[in-house]
Amino acid sequence: MSLAPVPSTPWLLRWQGLLASSASGPISSRFSLLAGLVLCALMAGLPLVTRGGLSLLILSAGLLWLLWALCTPAGRIGGISGWLLVMLGVAVLATGFSPVPMAAFKGLLKLTSYLGVYALMRELLACAPQWWNRIVAALLAGELVSAVLAIRQLYGDTTELARWADPNSVADGTIRVYGPLENPNLLAGYLIPILPIALVALLRWRTWPQRLFAAASLLVGAAALFLSYSRGGWLGMLGALGAVMLLLVLRQTRHWPTLWRRLFPLLLVAAAAAALVVAVTQIEPLRIRVMSLVAGRQDSSNNFRINVWLAAIEMIQERPWLGIGPGNSAFNLIYPLYQQPKFNALSAYSVPLELLVEGGIPNLLAGLGLLAASIRAGWAQLKGESSWALPALAALAAIAGLCVQGITDTIFFRPEVQLTGWFCLATLSVSRSAAARADA
Repeated sequence: MSLAPVPSTPWLLRWQGLLASSASGPISSRFSLLAGLVLCALMAGLPLVTRGGLSLLILSAGLLWLLWALCTPAGRIGGISGWLLVMLGVAVLATGFSPVPMAAFKGLLKLTSYLGVYALMRELLACAPQWWNRIVAALLAGELVSAVLAIRQLYGDTTELARWADPNSVADGTIRVYGPLENPNLLAGYLIPILPIALVALLRWRTWPQRLFAAASLLVGAAALFLSYSRGGWLGMLGALGAVMLLLVLRQTRHWPTLWRRLFPLLLVAAAAAALVVAVTQIEPLRIRVMSLVAGRQDSSNNFRINVWLAAIEMIQERPWLGIGPGNSAFNLIYPLYQQPKFNALSAYSVPLELLVEGGIPNLLAGLGLLAASIRAGWAQLKGESSWALPALAALAAIAGLCVQGITDTIFFRPEVQLTGWFCLATLSVSRSAAARADA
């Protein structure tokens, strides 16, 4: 009987496990608990904790993963983690060749800190899968508090809300809530990936109190997102909830006869599209907001974004291969050289354009590779019976919603949104690894 060869440790990870022989005592045996508590505090506090508090929790997560990795032998690098390392490598090169290297270095440090959170999430979920439910519960708790605070703003002083009513927009006079995040678009971006996770939690959790909690998070969160009147947020919510419902239907009907397995999802999509058309034509606030999407430059928000996109395209044409370096600090120094008068911006207002601006064509290709690896990981769970199937589908739907919103906004790069995205990637990465072990 021949034994399969043991794969060698990738040279990039050979530093891991250096302290494995000396690691002992209560600290080394409680890494999972410490990591879980830190991550639960981080995910629950995303919309509620100050930026300083979030930075401290992010730093704690990265240091904890570093210590855990030193005490644990390295495993294999999966497809998702591999593409993230490629993006990190591109960011390092872009920082080195940046016209403003010190500002780009700040962005590189921020990216590295987020990757530390991803690495800790992946390690925790791989070693202790039960923490997925606990992290989701913490995430939903923060979301529910934020959504309630946002809805309550409708019944309080509307003076602050009025500053988000653009008199130059076709939707002038619309009251937009923003909750504790101080920005309706940011509130919407924060809620988009959480809604499909809440729906899957509702299906996955067993006790009635848990299901009521998930249902309240889903319904109240969807209401708050709608009341934010963020057009990108609405499209992202449609993308996220539509994707998770379609994936769940495909999974539920996988054993049906071929004809109905193919026909039933199409009928559901047609019915949903018809209901959406009726809603847009019959509900006046919804109709007005949707009309602003096709108003072109006549809508001030559209006009602003178009001007920023044109400036970003000029930046890309000047530095197409490695960009200006990662982070908003580098963008804030370079963008004024290309901006049109009176159109200040903090980002490119489009995730694909932002990737090109920061790291050039290699950065965009790496981002597309990461997206493809995520889709493969989620799709692999569509017909499987793994305990990771539903979490993976929720994560894939959340990423779909973020991608839809990311076409015309860069809210994703804010930590309140981005860290939920890292949680989704960690979920997909672990689900892929679990499926590979089951097939071995």
